[in-house]
Amino acid sequence: MRTLRSFSRLHAFAKHFACFCFAGSLSLPNIQAQQADTLAFRVVSYNVENLFDLRHDSLKNDFEFLPSSTRHWNYSKYRKKLNALARTLVTIGGWTPPALVALCEVENDSVLRDLTRYSLLREADYHYIVTQSPDERGIDVALLYQRHLFKPLGTQYIRITPPAKTLRPTRDILHVCGLLLNGDTLDVLVAHFPSRRGGAKASEPYRLHVAQQLKHTADSLIRHRQLPQLLLMGDFNDPPASKVVRKILQAQPPSPEEAPAPNCLYHLLARKAKEEHPYGSYKYQGQWELIDHLIVSGNLLRPANGLHTNEAQADVFTAPFLLEADKKHGGTQPFRTYLGPRYHGGVSDHLPVVAEFELVY
Repeated sequence: MRTLRSFSRLHAFAKHFACFCFAGSLSLPNIQAQQADTLAFRVVSYNVENLFDLRHDSLKNDFEFLPSSTRHWNYSKYRKKLNALARTLVTIGGWTPPALVALCEVENDSVLRDLTRYSLLREADYHYIVTQSPDERGIDVALLYQRHLFKPLGTQYIRITPPAKTLRPTRDILHVCGLLLNGDTLDVLVAHFPSRRGGAKASEPYRLHVAQQLKHTADSLIRHRQLPQLLLMGDFNDPPASKVVRKILQAQPPSPEEAPAPNCLYHLLARKAKEEHPYGSYKYQGQWELIDHLIVSGNLLRPANGLHTNEAQADVFTAPFLLEADKKHGGTQPFRTYLGPRYHGGVSDHLPVVAEFELVY
């Protein structure tokens, strides 16, 4: 009880003094306890493949996912998908739901309310934050969080201006700064980069453009935070070896020989994506690719830090119910909800990526 009361006082203190967006770092007093304790702090990044409700948004092109559409999206299919996604998150946590879940391809506040209040997740007491992007189809990114582990202090929706007038609007980047149980702050950035429609090379400049904005935001936070702790998640539609990740975001695998630098970004799954075959979160034309990412700032790799992890604690989550046999190319593939316009009954065309941190408080 002493720790929880201290946490409440720290939260009030932080809300009074916080200047969230880059104006300065948030410095909080350390919680002095008689004996330090630890707990698992899991984070998940998951593209949930077109989580749409059944209602038409007059400002968006969501006609594909209406009961009258060729996809015949209806209430029973919607409920099945919600419970399948909830089952996935509960299974990831071993019946202890993850502390943070970054979601890509969610339509609006309505689907998040149904997911967190009227599915198997209802007992987890998740809260959520979702963007309102100009994406023509109406899909957004969101963050689910367990409020007793992560209390938001401020939220920023970063609008992306297309580099050319002929390009369609893309999703906003979501930035949430939150207070941890130990009194430190954590900056979470969630992004869903433009797709590879029209070819990976032809569409790459748009993703580079979004990556530059994400990198600019991350660099600003690192400069202004006294103890920068950044977590970047989402579907970047490019692998760790791409120009988007290596050249623009400059996210490299952690070095076994050198201590992580606080002002650098490190990719928790890049080494596995390079060395393990097949390996990935998405399968395209028979090839597994890692296009869903978990990137951290250097402080989060330091064992002495109040919140920390390492490469061994991050992976793609491959529960059997998320996979099916790949009859065309061999092996397995994600068990998707739709195959083209045909309903297939699965969970998602992506697999979730997961990292477990240790939180010392």
